[in-house]
Amino acid sequence: MSNSNEITETLFDDEKPFLERAQFAYRYQVVNNPIYKVFASHFFGENQQPDSVAEIPLMPIRAFKELELIAEGKEPELIFKSSGTGSMSRSRHHVADSWIYRKAIQDGFNEHFDTEFTTILCYAPGYSKNPDSSLLWMLNHLIENDPIGLSQFLPLGQPLKKEMFEELYRPDRTIVLFGAAFGLLDLIDLGSSPLPKTAQIIETGGMKTYRREMSKQELRNELSDGFSLPKKQIHSEYGMCELLSQMYAIGSEWLTTPHWMHATIRDPEDPTRRYAPEIEGKIGIIDLANIYSCPFILTEDRGVADEEDRISVSGRWNPADLRGCNFLIDRD
Repeated sequence: MSNSNEITETLFDDEKPFLERAQFAYRYQVVNNPIYKVFASHFFGENQQPDSVAEIPLMPIRAFKELELIAEGKEPELIFKSSGTGSMSRSRHHVADSWIYRKAIQDGFNEHFDTEFTTILCYAPGYSKNPDSSLLWMLNHLIENDPIGLSQFLPLGQPLKKEMFEELYRPDRTIVLFGAAFGLLDLIDLGSSPLPKTAQIIETGGMKTYRREMSKQELRNELSDGFSLPKKQIHSEYGMCELLSQMYAIGSEWLTTPHWMHATIRDPEDPTRRYAPEIEGKIGIIDLANIYSCPFILTEDRGVADEEDRISVSGRWNPADLRGCNFLIDRD
């Protein structure tokens, strides 16, 4: 099949219809990923392929816990592991090409924020205990690509002070506070100063050390009040160890995908069946950046879609196996 450059050019070519690119990824997988080939064979014959995006078989996400998903002949440059406690089984994502992850991070973020004019302040308690966290790698990448070097990780357990914002303020740049949802609430409890009026917040779900439940609406209200920002400046990011791309909800609960990604709501009893808008089911994701692991994933997250194919996450399908991706459970 095509070499690596041709593969990535095809997957990230937004002039090609998504179906064409997804079929390309499907053919690559059934040729080069023996695990996915066996899985897909239960749906299609040896020489068949899906005629629509909805027909592409979605691998249950637990495969990342039980199997080594990587294309034949590829060696991992990175191995990300999900968070876990005690004897909990952890997902492992073998990443054969770190350049693809960098591109997915950068292009996805730049759809909503311009990294050239953004100062990113990262607060990620809990994740620091997992050196194999894909989120930490992502935040590191964004920090390292700040052209003037103001972006940084914030010290844990210390409130944000007005003096720091004054030192970081530049009239042509926006401050973005990016962090774990409950960690951001901790910053408020610590007595942090209000953020500058032009600042933005991106919360990225929960932390595994917290077991309380909170609706998205309640979270956004508390962040808005605690940091003295309007809710339109409070956003969400959805990502996980098993994905190399992220979805963002800008000023609302509704997540949108970058052009190389596709999300649907599936019937948990029959994942080949796509649900209509406003019916809750399991979230199915196609992430073409996962070309060398598995791009076609049925998650254990539940959610709904709207008429514009945006996704809202309602929580975990199995609350007994909560992970640190996003388990806030109600919708606005």
